[in-house]
Amino acid sequence: MPRRLPTLALVVSFLLAVSGSASAQGQGARPEGLVTKEQTASAGYTLYSPLEMERTYLVDLDGKVAHTWRHDTQPGLNQYLLEDGTLVRAGRLKLKGPFEDAKGQGGRVEALDWDGNLLWRFDYASDQVMQHHDVEPLPNGNVLFLAWERKRAAEALAAGRDPKLLREGEVWPDTVIEYDPRAQQIVWTWSVWDHLIQDHDPTKANYGDVAAHPEKIDVNYAAVGDGEADWNHANSIDYNPALDQIMISLRSHSEVWIIDHGVSTADARGPAGDLLFRTGNPANYRKGKVADRELFAQHDAQWITDGLAGAGSILVFNNGVAKQRQYSTVDEITPLLENGRYAKDDNGVFAASTKRVYPNDRKDRDFAAIISGTQRLPNGNTLITYGTFGRIFEVDPDGRVVWDYVNPHFTVRKDTPTTNTIGFEIKPWWIFQAERHTPDYPGLARLNETR
Repeated sequence: MPRRLPTLALVVSFLLAVSGSASAQGQGARPEGLVTKEQTASAGYTLYSPLEMERTYLVDLDGKVAHTWRHDTQPGLNQYLLEDGTLVRAGRLKLKGPFEDAKGQGGRVEALDWDGNLLWRFDYASDQVMQHHDVEPLPNGNVLFLAWERKRAAEALAAGRDPKLLREGEVWPDTVIEYDPRAQQIVWTWSVWDHLIQDHDPTKANYGDVAAHPEKIDVNYAAVGDGEADWNHANSIDYNPALDQIMISLRSHSEVWIIDHGVSTADARGPAGDLLFRTGNPANYRKGKVADRELFAQHDAQWITDGLAGAGSILVFNNGVAKQRQYSTVDEITPLLENGRYAKDDNGVFAASTKRVYPNDRKDRDFAAIISGTQRLPNGNTLITYGTFGRIFEVDPDGRVVWDYVNPHFTVRKDTPTTNTIGFEIKPWWIFQAERHTPDYPGLARLNETR
């Protein structure tokens, strides 16, 4: 414990400090920087942004800051370093209005060069729509991002929503937006609202047999008994250029969905835009038993890229849920493909196999109930972010920790609540996700010039 400080000035100085050190193994712990580094760690630099700071950091394997970008907003939420050295990120605008207290709200997508100069900026935020959580740079220079679109009670009821699930008087289905920064315009969209089904009211739209249409989304599915406005709570988006498909992680559904990006916006509103694949919680479409559920409020679903161990499979941080599965895991999901299409089993459930990546031993279990992420590394190891601990660590294929780092960069803000809207204690060193880049990554060319 720190010594007693003699003056008010020192107390204030301590509270506003941007770093600290102590044990890193729990939410109540103080961050401490580098904890472990072994020779088998995958070489490179780790990119992340503390959620309570207007900074993005690139740290080396010794935990030393190699580069920093300064921003005029906190994260809203993720960031990516491109091969040309551009940083693409989401920013949190903190706007008043219906999305003011929404979990993961941002509103801004922007790009900065290596020196922090603004290249372009697009604000997607109003009383009707709001960017949130994740962005995904595309090979063609465009950017995908997640957004809510606000539907009032009348629209929800017309779509077959049960009135009992409208305790907030509205619902926010998720959308996928593709933005072209050169043309400064939206060029493609997809919306959950165009792919609904319901068996609540035969007089309303979308009426049908939910179990017979797993490609549709039950408008009356609710993670919370009386419903939430943030009905889907998508939290990550990924793109597969070989398949021209988009993958979305939906925390509230405890599912991962895949949709087709190779159709026009007009066609995406119809059957061509229906779900190609879904996994994690077949009870959502009235298939299987409760025991068949494999995902629990997961984050950061991403395809493992070519050339890496497990290429083509899906890597996901499986957070866990209090009172049901109060521990987190990293899992690798492999969909069953038949003639290039996602297959179903004899019960009509999309078929996939799942294997545990981490932890392999019960003693290593920990619980990061929200945020967090994972990444497969070139040497076969896996990078893991326990966001609520501010902890980024790397495990080998046997689950042994070979690199361990706890975010020491944070700010104590007067305007930050002590708990979020669902009761999780907020700590100033939280991290949404992190990403490792190899030393020869083209986006690090400027860094390498100075070393």
